[in-house]
Amino acid sequence: METLLTGLRAAAEVTRLRLLALCAQGELTVSDLTDILGQSQPRVSRHLKLLCEAGLLDRFREGNFVFYCLARAGAGGDLARRLVELLPVEDPVVGLDRERLEAVKRRRAAAAAAYFRVNAAHWDRIRSLHVDDGEVEAALVTLLPPAGIGDLLDIGTGTGRILEVLGPKAERAVGIDLSREMLAVARVNLERAACDNCSVRQGDMYQLPFAGGSFDAVVIHQVLHYAERPERAIVEAARVLRPGGRLVVVDFAPHELEYLRAEHAHRRLGFSAGEIMGWCRAAGLVVATPVRLAGDPLTVLLWPSRRPAPEAMAAAPERLAAGAD
Repeated sequence: METLLTGLRAAAEVTRLRLLALCAQGELTVSDLTDILGQSQPRVSRHLKLLCEAGLLDRFREGNFVFYCLARAGAGGDLARRLVELLPVEDPVVGLDRERLEAVKRRRAAAAAAYFRVNAAHWDRIRSLHVDDGEVEAALVTLLPPAGIGDLLDIGTGTGRILEVLGPKAERAVGIDLSREMLAVARVNLERAACDNCSVRQGDMYQLPFAGGSFDAVVIHQVLHYAERPERAIVEAARVLRPGGRLVVVDFAPHELEYLRAEHAHRRLGFSAGEIMGWCRAAGLVVATPVRLAGDPLTVLLWPSRRPAPEAMAAAPERLAAGAD
């Protein structure tokens, strides 16, 4: 009862209702919201603080920016969504806010497109060296639960493509990436694809910003060849898996394209099937046979594994630490 009353008191103000309506449309910064509402930053920040304290909004930092969205879990999030549903769509204030929000999204899309144009040639060149992305994505889908994923984490989400593919099969999907520029691209792509259950966060694959046992599935797609310590990333991915949860690693088999290291920051020229399987076992996961998709000159491997009962995980980090050096 008290939670409900707290949420209702926090929302019972015109600006705060407008903020809830806007944050229901996506992840927005204080700057975005002040532009739309035409109010000062301190005033908007005070309203946002009250809504966050009442559990109606989630707040997360990304570099120098702070983003806000409707709370994705808990009674506060349920109340916020119900209140937004009750707002009349024909209300002129809500309508004007929505028009200004669309202008913000167009600016975001233009900035993301400019970044993508600069980097697209590199990505297209890499894609031309291995099997079609659609074939890789189809194989990835077969390695995850057919009845639905539950909570999904995409480590190194990049443009958000894996979230677009797997998001419809998940109740909730989160992508993390260190690059703010890539996160901006991903947000635009997810908005365009209407992936409302998907979100992205800035985060480090060696120190994931989630409690242990938070996800039913984790994907690390074409990321480990950039990593200094790929085995540590697998340990961290295993940590956030629930019992029975699945990890799928997608990366290249060993190759000799040295220019990928010299020109494109690849730290590893692929991984053997046994190498990734060994790291997964050391992280306490039960491994299955990798899927091999032959390409010319790059072959893609998909390594599936799952987390067993909690007691089997207890000694995994210690085993890896003992053998890592």
